[in-house]
Formats: sequence, structure tokens, C-alpha cells
Amino acid sequence: MSRLRCSRCCRPQAHCLCTLIPSLASRTRVLILQHPDEVGHALNTARLAALGLQNAELVVGEQFDPALWTDAAYRTCLLFPGDGAQVLPLSATGDARALLLVVPDGTWRKARKLLHLNPELAALPRVCLPQGLQSRYRLRKAPAEGALATLEAIVVALELQEAPARFDSLLRPFEALIEGQIAAMGAETFQRNHQRG
Repeated sequence: MSRLRCSRCCRPQAHCLCTLIPSLASRTRVLILQHPDEVGHALNTARLAALGLQNAELVVGEQFDPALWTDAAYRTCLLFPGDGAQVLPLSATGDARALLLVVPDGTWRKARKLLHLNPELAALPRVCLPQGLQSRYRLRKAPAEGALATLEAIVVALELQEAPARFDSLLRPFEALIEGQIAAMGAETFQRNHQRG
């Protein structure tokens, strides 16, 4: 028999995170394009970002209608490293429009697949985060230095772009998820498999 789940955060009701999820306003609009394989992931951080930000939307799929990110009221950018990617924050260019930040969500391989399947998405101007960032995701072996969970990347991007505004309260449910998983596996297993030597 499956456990009852919270209809909002999709966690088992005994581990509901809703009381930890803030409701934050941002000038930047965040559009998260989630690969279908991520929907059932235990640490679905993209969902936490979409729930915690008033100006965010989460769309699941592999192919997307470019109308999702075509909005003349915003400057649209893709948060993904690549040739010509500008490091956030974007400098003032005389364009007073707020940013529409499109964020692919999935493993690096799945995120690249989303770009491959959506040429209009891949053609968007790219922005990236500064180098040397450290993930709080202690349960995952990052594929590369500076690789962050989707939620972490969104928090960093918003804090860079909208300084001095703070968005770190979005990380509270993420931290609770990690602590819950560590508790479930036991300290000894965590130390053996995940502690950095």
C-alpha cells in the first residue's frame, strides 16, 4: 500500500515540507523546464523552487512551445554554461526589463538532450554562475566542480541578479530533505559513502 502524499510538495504526509517552503517575490521570472525523469526523484528541487517563488513556473516535458519563454516584457536568458555565456549578474545595458531565466532541470545529459530537442531554447542568450561554487547536496557525487542542484542554482542566480535581496530561505526544505535522507540511511552509512575524505 502506497503512503499518502501531500498534494502540494508531493512528499509523504509524515514528511511534508510545506511549512518550510517560503513564498518569495522576485523581479526575475523563473521558468523551469523539467525532464520527465526528474518528476519522481526523491529530491525534486525544481518543484521546491517553483513552490517557493511567486514568479516561477515549472513545466514538465521533453519538447516545449517557445511561447513559454517568448515575452516582450522580459529579457529572456538560458541558465546553462556554454560558449558566450555571460556570468551573472548581467550588467546594465540600457534594457530596463526584468530577466526571464529559463532553467533546464535534469542530469547534465538530460539537460543537454532538452537543448538538443528544442533548438529555439538552445539559441537563447546564455548566462552562467561564477566558478568555484560548492553544493550543499551532500548525498550526490557531483559530475563536475561547481555543479549545483537546480534549486541551489536558482537561489544563487537570483541573489546575484537581485542583490541585496536574499533567497536563501528557499534552501530550508532542501536542507530538511537532505537531513531526512541522512537520518534514514544512518550516520555510519552516510559517513562511509558520502563524507569527503
